[in-house]
Amino acid sequence: MERETTPSQSEWLIMEVFWAERKASLTAREVIRKMKERTDMSPRMVRVLLNRLWQKGVLDYAVDEHDARVYHYSVRKSREECEREKSRRFVDSYFGGNGKNAMAALLQSAELTEEQFRELEECMEQCRESRRETGKEKE
Repeated sequence: MERETTPSQSEWLIMEVFWAERKASLTAREVIRKMKERTDMSPRMVRVLLNRLWQKGVLDYAVDEHDARVYHYSVRKSREECEREKSRRFVDSYFGGNGKNAMAALLQSAELTEEQFRELEECMEQCRESRRETGKEKE
């Protein structure tokens, strides 16, 4: 089985802190403080999740030059990269890799406005153009 490289639901909450802060790095203490504002997650659990995110390659860290007990965590994968990976895994896991079936199921279950349908049509056209330009268009 392929190793998981995308954030779990709990790990995603941690990543939301990093993506919102947009700082070069955050210490575990800073992340814990930010998480207390959002959830009742224990400091120990935050540290466990930071380690898992590092193991998955979503975060990186550097040891503080003045205190070896302090790690400075930084983002390795952007929100967009994580969303793409998560989406791909979702399609593979629940729709046998069939993107059309996944999109159809999502569209049929969503309650979209006409404006949202227009935005989706524009997005599809942009994707189609991008695939043509890169030569990845499927027949």
